[in-house]
Amino acid sequence: QVQLVESGGGLVPPGGSLRLSCAASGSVFSIITMGWYRQAPGKQRDLVATITITDTTTYADSVKGRFTISRDSAKNTVYLQMNSLKAEDTAVYYCNAYYQTGFRRLPAWGQGTQVTVSS
Repeated sequence: QVQLVESGGGLVPPGGSLRLSCAASGSVFSIITMGWYRQAPGKQRDLVATITITDTTTYADSVKGRFTISRDSAKNTVYLQMNSLKAEDTAVYYCNAYYQTGFRRLPAWGQGTQVTVSS
């Protein structure tokens, strides 16, 4: 089992920056990838960015050049640096991890942290 705890959300004006953190605990050695998803009211949960244990990253087109995902393996923590924030970035941001257990690859989710971009 893997547990995830997010922090760092809040209210920021357009053009501002925030950094989200996600600390993993439990069977962290079994984690394959970690990432961030977001869900705006009335919309589906969408991928924002992912990072693998070899530091390969992927980004949604809407955040490329503005958001950066990184990880600190010593702290079992993944970060999402968000710059040049826009109103449309407003959503609940969820940390995600996929971990291997036996022959199965399972997801773990954090509780979510609200990001609101507004003046």
